[in-house]
Amino acid sequence: MGTALIQSPALLAVYPGESTTITCTMNPKENSKFSWYQQEPGQAPKLMVYGTSTLASGVPAQFSGSHLGADFTLTISNVDTNDAGTYYCIE
Repeated sequence: MGTALIQSPALLAVYPGESTTITCTMNPKENSKFSWYQQEPGQAPKLMVYGTSTLASGVPAQFSGSHLGADFTLTISNVDTNDAGTYYCIE
């Protein structure tokens, strides 16, 4: 049986100043480390979080990564228009 990785939500609209969470669920649950990338239109993906919860250099503290059970989450607090883009989780 294979492993499924599901990222949700697929599309998300957030107002400036709000907080939001993006989740990747690993099924079946495995002891994994995840990275999160942000990609803006026309740009290469930018590493935001690695090792599940370590912020990449230069990434503001409004970003955080965490893990609970099979769920790996990226939380963005106090969202800004500069945070717009496509986010990817990678095992």
